[in-house]
Parts: sequence; C-alpha cells; structure tokens
Amino acid sequence: MTVLEPFGARLRRAMDERGPLCVGIDPHASLLAEWGLNDDVAGLERFSRTVVEAVAGRVAVLKPQSAFFERFGSRGVAVLEKSVEEARAAGALVVMDAKRGDIGSTMAAYAESFLRRDAPLFSDALTVSPYLGYGSLKPAVDMARESGAGLFVLALTSNPEGAEVQHAVRTDGRSVGATVLAHLAAENAGEEPLGSFGAVVGATLGDLSSYDLGINGPLLAPGIGAQGATPADLPRVFGAAVRNVVPNVSRGVLRHGPDVAALRKAADRFAEETRTAVTAS
Repeated sequence: MTVLEPFGARLRRAMDERGPLCVGIDPHASLLAEWGLNDDVAGLERFSRTVVEAVAGRVAVLKPQSAFFERFGSRGVAVLEKSVEEARAAGALVVMDAKRGDIGSTMAAYAESFLRRDAPLFSDALTVSPYLGYGSLKPAVDMARESGAGLFVLALTSNPEGAEVQHAVRTDGRSVGATVLAHLAAENAGEEPLGSFGAVVGATLGDLSSYDLGINGPLLAPGIGAQGATPADLPRVFGAAVRNVVPNVSRGVLRHGPDVAALRKAADRFAEETRTAVTAS
C-alpha cells in the first residue's frame, strides 16, 4: 500500500492550489425537499452524487456529515462510502464529520472505521470530540499518524451550548478550550508545512485574541454563509492564524442545487472570497 503524505502537507497544498474552502455535504430532509428530492435513499444518492460531481474537482475539502447518511441504515452508509471514494478520486480531501469520541478499544474501533487505510470509509481526516479527556483520543491520533490522515478536534465550537464546557476554567487557570488547543500544538510541533492535527473553531465567535490559535495545524471553521459569518470576517476572528483556516460552507453552496453549474459558481465564489480575505490579511 502506497504511503500517504501526511494530511497537513496534503491539505496545505490543496488550499494553496484550490483555495481554502471546505464544502459540507449535509443531505438533511429539508434540503432534499428544496432540491425536489424524496427523503429516501434514492434522494440521498442523487444529492450526494450531484455535490461530488459539481465541486469535488475544484474545492480543497469536502466534508460529509455522517449522521445524515446513517439515518438510512446500511443503504445510507453505502451511499456515504461511494461519495467518499468518488470525492477522493476527483482530488478533493475528505473530512468525515462524525465527531466520534470514546475511550480505549471503542475509540480504537472508531479510528479503524474512518482512519485505517483499507477501511471502506477511510477519510483524509475525521472530526473527534475530546470531552472524555484529550488522552482518550490517543488511538485516533496513533491511527492517523500511521495512515497519513488527520484529525479535527472540537475546541471552540460555534453552537452557544458549547461555551459551558469549552470556556470552563480548570484549576490551573486555563480554559478547557485553550487546553485542547495546547494539546494540538504539541501534536504538531516541528511539522512542516502544516501539522495534521487541527481544531474546530467557529467563525462566528468574534474576537478570539485571548486564545492561542497558533497550533501549527489547520483550523476548521464552521459558520460561513447561513450561520452569518462571511469570508471577510476571518482575519478579525483568527488573526495571525488565518492562513491555516479551512472555512466550512454548507447551505451557502448547497442551496444552489441541484443545478451543477450553479453549485460550482457558488463554491468558486466562496473560495475566491476566502482566498482574497486571507491574502489581504
């Protein structure tokens, strides 16, 4: 099996070549209806194939949300497997948005499901939750290193409920979110041109200058588009770390479907706006 270049290096190159943009694949029921599709496996497959056909050959990252496929059972997971395969074949990096988190052998099984090179759902990176303790992620960290994959760890999320955990202050005076970022900085120490262990940090959070976002790894930033943030907000939110931001847009692109040309135009616009904002900072 060919050894993969580390995820961080592959991501840096993809963002430089295609623009720093991640497009979500979120086939929830209301969006399927907007596209004129039934809320069933056939509608799911049509939706996913159309998104992959439209943008996988031009954006840096595609991020399928696993839950919207899992709700259809094994047939939905089969659609997800095919979507991942076709997206990667078209040159996009795939971040599986599954937000897995557990301990011991269970975490190891999650890692094998998404990060083992010969797994049907192998993805270039996986979103994970550290809230059973950062150390609980070790099986995923180890598997990612072995496979040339990456992780995006929930650190400072855009949902308001996240603050009660992520902003909580430990006995050492550091917040939980800041502690997660510090762990990731340690994972990425010395990696060039970019580490493979990233954080999820919401683009809607405003001034984050009190946090050290310089983790030498990517920052997956949900909130662009429908949630209210714009590419122009990125330098203000992320400061000196803005070049490593991977803004995620879902509905802002997907609402233009099922027309393939319209989806491409929307993705190209967000990618260019993001590139301009990052370059100008």
